[in-house]
Amino acid sequence: MMEPMRSGENNYAFIDSQNVYLGVQRLGWKLDFKKFRIYLREKYGITKAYLFIGYLPENQKRYNALLSFGYDIIFKTVQRNADGIIKGNCDAELVLQAMIDYANYDKALITTGDGDFTCLVKHLDKNDKFECLLAPSKHGCARLLREAAKGKWLSMETLRNRLAHQK
Repeated sequence: MMEPMRSGENNYAFIDSQNVYLGVQRLGWKLDFKKFRIYLREKYGITKAYLFIGYLPENQKRYNALLSFGYDIIFKTVQRNADGIIKGNCDAELVLQAMIDYANYDKALITTGDGDFTCLVKHLDKNDKFECLLAPSKHGCARLLREAAKGKWLSMETLRNRLAHQK
């Protein structure tokens, strides 16, 4: 059943893509980012959905698809450690963008389970700019982050049937 679109709202989503990708993968499924973008617009009135992601040239087709789904992508240069493991932490970029656009949105939806965003959630909530927190999983979401969200949070586990990528 389709939920009615929340018209008249101008809410922004700030999505920690690596946290979301790995979080749902640990649960045994893959997020369909096209379905997720539609869900954000219909359920939360998201007019702009920022996706923070490490940039790898070999993933250009994936980035093009994400852009076509309606995401605004903020890239982070990635580093490879001595073992070849890629690291592209986007935490600072996400917080900075939330503050740059602060006057442009009514409410912010934060998508992560990373406790490093607790201060952002607290600040947004204190200033009536916090819509909710979407965490990949209950167990993969930092306790302090959940507490900062004051009950306005949802585990993406509950959305699996709706948002899972179908093979």
